[in-house]
Amino acid sequence: MSRERQTSTFWIKNSKQTAATMTEKKRKRSVSVESSSETPTSSQMSTTPSMSESDRSKFEPLGFESSQSMGPGSAAPSDISLKSDRSKFEPLGFKTQSSQSTASSESMSLKSDRSKFEPLGFKTQSSQLPAPSGSMSLRSDRSRFEPLGFRTKTLRPVTEKPSTCPVCKDVMKNPVQLSCEHWCCKLCLSSDLDESESPADCPCPQCGKKSRKTLKQETDKEGDTGKMNLLEAKKKLKEAMKVKFSSVSEGNGDKPSSLNNIYTELHITTGESERSREEHEARLLEHKRIRHTSEQQIINLNDVLKPLPGQDKPHRTVVTKGVAGIGKSFSVQKFILDWAEEKENQDVDFVFSLAFRELNLIKGDKSLHELLTLFHPTLSDLKDSVDYTKTKIVLILDGLDESRFQLDFEGIKTITSVMEVTSMSNLLANLMQGNLLPDANLWITSRPAAANQIPAEHVDMVTEIRGFNDPQKAEYFRRRFSHDPGLAERIIKHIQSSQSLDSMCQIPIFCWISAVLFQEVFGGDVETEIPQTLTEMMSYFLFAQTKRRSRKYDKKVETNKEKLLKTHKEFLLKLGKLAFEQLLKNNLIFYEEDLEGFGIDIKEASMYSGFCTTVLREEEIISQKKVFFFVHLTLQEFFAALHVYDCFINNDTRQLSSFLDLKSQEHTLLDLLKVTVDKVLEKKNGHLDFFLRFLLGLLVGPNRRVLQGLLTPPDQSQDTDKKILTYLKSMRRKNLSPDSCINLFQTMVEMRDHKVKDEIQEYLELSDCSKTELTPLHCSALAYMLQVSKNDLEVLDLKSYNTSDEGRRRLIPAVRSSRTALLADCKVTEEWVEHLAFGLTFPFSPLRHLDLSNNDLRDSGVEQLCKGLSSQCCRLKTLRLSGCLVTEKGCESLVSALKSNPSHLKELDLSYNDPGETGAKKLSELKDDKQYQLSQLNLEHGGSHRKKPGFKKYACELTLDSSTAHKNLLLSEGNRKVTWVEEEQPYPDHTERFDRCLQVLCEQGLKGRCYFEFEVSEHFCVGLTYRNIGRKGDVDACKLGHNDKSWCLISADEGFFVQHNKEKVCVTSQALRSSRVGVYLDSEAKSLSFYRVSSDSLVHLHTFKSTFTDVLYPAVALHTHSSVLFCQLT
Repeated sequence: MSRERQTSTFWIKNSKQTAATMTEKKRKRSVSVESSSETPTSSQMSTTPSMSESDRSKFEPLGFESSQSMGPGSAAPSDISLKSDRSKFEPLGFKTQSSQSTASSESMSLKSDRSKFEPLGFKTQSSQLPAPSGSMSLRSDRSRFEPLGFRTKTLRPVTEKPSTCPVCKDVMKNPVQLSCEHWCCKLCLSSDLDESESPADCPCPQCGKKSRKTLKQETDKEGDTGKMNLLEAKKKLKEAMKVKFSSVSEGNGDKPSSLNNIYTELHITTGESERSREEHEARLLEHKRIRHTSEQQIINLNDVLKPLPGQDKPHRTVVTKGVAGIGKSFSVQKFILDWAEEKENQDVDFVFSLAFRELNLIKGDKSLHELLTLFHPTLSDLKDSVDYTKTKIVLILDGLDESRFQLDFEGIKTITSVMEVTSMSNLLANLMQGNLLPDANLWITSRPAAANQIPAEHVDMVTEIRGFNDPQKAEYFRRRFSHDPGLAERIIKHIQSSQSLDSMCQIPIFCWISAVLFQEVFGGDVETEIPQTLTEMMSYFLFAQTKRRSRKYDKKVETNKEKLLKTHKEFLLKLGKLAFEQLLKNNLIFYEEDLEGFGIDIKEASMYSGFCTTVLREEEIISQKKVFFFVHLTLQEFFAALHVYDCFINNDTRQLSSFLDLKSQEHTLLDLLKVTVDKVLEKKNGHLDFFLRFLLGLLVGPNRRVLQGLLTPPDQSQDTDKKILTYLKSMRRKNLSPDSCINLFQTMVEMRDHKVKDEIQEYLELSDCSKTELTPLHCSALAYMLQVSKNDLEVLDLKSYNTSDEGRRRLIPAVRSSRTALLADCKVTEEWVEHLAFGLTFPFSPLRHLDLSNNDLRDSGVEQLCKGLSSQCCRLKTLRLSGCLVTEKGCESLVSALKSNPSHLKELDLSYNDPGETGAKKLSELKDDKQYQLSQLNLEHGGSHRKKPGFKKYACELTLDSSTAHKNLLLSEGNRKVTWVEEEQPYPDHTERFDRCLQVLCEQGLKGRCYFEFEVSEHFCVGLTYRNIGRKGDVDACKLGHNDKSWCLISADEGFFVQHNKEKVCVTSQALRSSRVGVYLDSEAKSLSFYRVSSDSLVHLHTFKSTFTDVLYPAVALHTHSSVLFCQLT
C-alpha cells in the first residue's frame, strides 16, 4: 500500500476490543470512542454486511453520542487551522439522543477522491493490522476539509507551498499549512502526538508555535459565535442541496434517477454568437454542428467560474447561453451537487441558486437576505451583511429567458446592503451590476434570445452549452439502455441516418424524447413502422405517452388507438391552444392562472399527471405553487400546430384572428395555409419555422396516421397538400432570406417530398458538377446539406456553381461551414453581406479566408461586414476587398473593427479602391503596430477612378497598332475602329504585320485587372493573345483561337463560340447576336471572361481559366464586310 493510502486510511474500533491486543505505539495511531451502548459480539460483527464503495459516497460527520447536551462550561473539541486562525473545520455532529438509537455493528466503506474534513485526533493505523469486520474504513486521496474562506480587511503575503516537506525531506504528502505560514506533511504533523493530544495541540515542527488556540479559547472572543453560525449554515445548506439535487426526474413519471448516474458531460465553450439571440434555436443547432477543433476553448463544468489559462483576474459575472433543453438547468444542478458532495469547488463557502421561474412568483419588495432565506431557509442564522462578506459565495440565476421582470439598468436605484429592501427587478439589476455582493461570483444561464438584457459591460465572460457531440449522443443511449445494447445501437443508427433528427439530438432532452419514442417503436412485441419525419416522430411520441398514461391510471385500458385519442381529444387540444398562444408570446413557462385561462382545470391537469410529466411538465416551487412547461420548445411548436390544424380543418378561424389578420370569414384550407406560410416567412428570425413544418407536415397522411381520433383528415379530393407544395416551390421573393429558403426546403422534406433532396444527393456524387444547372431551390437544399455536414468544406467557390445570381444568394449560408469562401465577382449585395457578417460572429465557424473582391459593396457594405469582423469570435485570417468601391470612410470602419478584434486578421487586400491618404495611413499604422496580427496590406492600384461601379473601374483605353494590321484592314477614329476593305492599304512592310490572317493587335498590353468593350457588325473574332503569336506562314500558328497563345470569342454563321487551342464551346443561347461585347481580364485570378452587354447589364458568356505567363494584347480578326469599334468607357 502506498504511503498516501496508509496515511489516509483509519481503522476505528471499540477500545474494549483493541486494548488487549494493541501495542502502546499502535494505540497512538488509533482513537478510542467510548459508548454507553453494549459492545456487539464478534459474531454479530462478522455477519454484518459492508456498504459497497462508491465514488459518489461522501464522508458524513461521525455520529459521536452523548447522554447530555454540552453546557456552556463543557470542554469543547479543538480544531486545526490549515492556513490561518480565520479557517475553521466544520464541527463534528455531536448528538444528544440516547445511545441505543445509533448503536450498530455494521461496517461501512466510504470512498471519495476528495474526502471531507479530518476526524479530530485520529492517528493512522499500522498497515500490518488487518481490518476487523466491525470497523469503518474511510479512504481518501485528498483527506482535507477546505475551510471557510473568511475574508479580513488585512491581507498578508501567502507562503508558496514547497514541493518537499521541510521535516521529512520527502515529497510533500497531504500538505498542511499552519497559522505560522509553515508547510509540512500531515503525517509529520501528527507523528509526535501523545495519546491525549489532538492535532490542534501540535506545535509547528519548524518554529515550535502552536497551530492556534483551542476552540474553548476562541469562543471566548467576540464574534466567534457568528463564525460557528456560518459553519453550521454551510453544513445545513450542503445537506439541503444534496437532498434537492441528488435525484432528478427524467419526466417519465417513474421514480427519480440519480443525477450522478444519468448526467452526461456537455460540450461547453467560451464565446458565443452575437447574432444568436436573433435566430430560431433550431437554426442555431444547424449552424452549430459540433466539430472538435484546436481553436475551441472547452470548459469543464466545474471550472465555468474560474479564470481561463493566461487570465489572472477571476470572473465576477459569467453568462452561459444555450438553446431550450440543451442542459443549462441540469448543468447548474450538477455543479451544485458536486459542491454539496464536496467533490469540486471546496474553496466556495455558499452556493445559492435562484430560478427565474420561481422568482416570478415573488410578490412585493424584498431584501436580498430575505430572498435567499426564502429559497434557502438554512441561512436564517445569518444576521447581517458582515456574515455575507466573510465568505466566498457563488450565486446562480437560472433561466433569465423565463424572467417576467423588466430589468432597468439605466434607471437603477443603487443598493449595496443585502438587508436593504427594494423591488425584485431593482434587486436583480443591482446584483448583475455588482452593487450587491460585489465579491461574489454570479452565474447566469439563459436562452440566447434573452441574454442581451444584460449590458456587455456587466459581463466578464460568455460561455455556451452546445449540447452533445456525436460520441456523447451515443454514450447517452448506451447508458440509458445498458440492459439492452442491441436496442441502443438500433436507435443510434437510426438517428445518424436522419440529418434533421441527428441535428436535434444535440439537445439532451431531445435525446430523451427519442429514447422514449424509439423504445416503444423498436422494443415492442408488434413490429411498428419507423417514423420518417419529425412530424411523424412527434405524433408517435404524443400517442405513446397517451397510451402510457392510460395504462398507468385508467381502470379499464383502452386498446383501440382511435378511441383512446378520442377520449383525450378535448384535453390535448386545450394544450394545443395553450401552446400556440404562448408560442406567439415566446413564453415557455406557464403558471396555474395561464392554464385556467385556456380552460384547463388544475385538478383536471392533475388527473393527467402521468401524461403531463412527459409532455407538459409540472414542478412544485415555493409556497406549493406550480409551474408548467413543455419538456422542449419543439414539442410546444408541435402542439401549437395541432391546434391551428384543427381550427383550419373545422374552419374555426375566430381563434386565430389575431395571428392571421383575416378580412373575410370564408376561406378555403389552401387559402389559410398560404396566409400562414406568408406570415411565418415575414419573421426573419425563423421564430415559427418548426411550427410551419409541423403544420404542413400534418397534411400528409403517413405523418398523422397514429393520430386518428384526434385529428380529422383534410378533403382528399382537394389535393391541398400537393397544391401547397407547388406554392412553396414557386416562391421567388427577393426579400426571402437564404435561411428562410432553407426552411421552405425542409418543410417540403417534412411533407415527404424528397425529389429536390435526392437530386442534390446525386449532384454531390457527380465527378464534374459544372455542367449541371441548379435552380434556386436546389441551391437552398445544397446550402442546408453542406451546413449540417459533419465535415467542413475546404473551398466554397460560388462562381463554380452553374446557377443564377439568386441561386448563389441562396448558397450564402454554406459559407459558415467552409474554410475558404470565394465570392469574387458574384454581385454580392449589402443584404448578402449581412448574412456573411452573421457567419463571422460564430465562435465555431471554420471560415478563415474570405474573398469578396470585385463586388460593389461600397462603404455601407464594408460597415455591415465589420459588425462581424469586430466580433471577438471572428477568426478570419484573410480578407480580400479588392475593387469593392471602398473609400476613406470604409477604411475607418475596418480600422475600428481591427482595434476591437486585433488578434486574427493577417492579410487585408484593398487594391483597386480609393482609400485616400488618411485611410491608407491609418491602416498602415495598424500594420506597423506589433499588437495587431495584420502583416500584409495591399493598397495598390488605388485612385478616384476606382469609384466607378462594376467592371468600369478597371476600364482601359485601347488603340489599334497599325504596324500589325493586315493590309485589307482599315483603321479609323483615332485607331479605335477597324473595318474590312477590299482594297489593300499602303502600309509599309513590317515584321509584326499579319500577312495571311485578317487580324490586328492593340498597342497596349494588359495585365492585372482590365476591362474593355467593343461594338461589332457582321461576323467577327475578338480576343487576347501573347505578343509572340505567329504573323506569317502557318495559319494555325497565326489565327486567334487556333493555338495555345490566344483566347477569343467568335461570331459566325453557325452561331457564337469561344475558342482556345482549337477547342470550341458554343455560347449561342447567351449571346443572342450581340452587337456589344465586354471582356474582363483578371490575370492574378487566372481568368478571362466574355460578356454580352445589354442596357448597361452584363450577361456572362464564358470564362477561361488559365495561368497567363505574359502580358496579353487585345486582338481582332474580321470577315468580309465586318468591323469592330473599341468603346470609350466613362
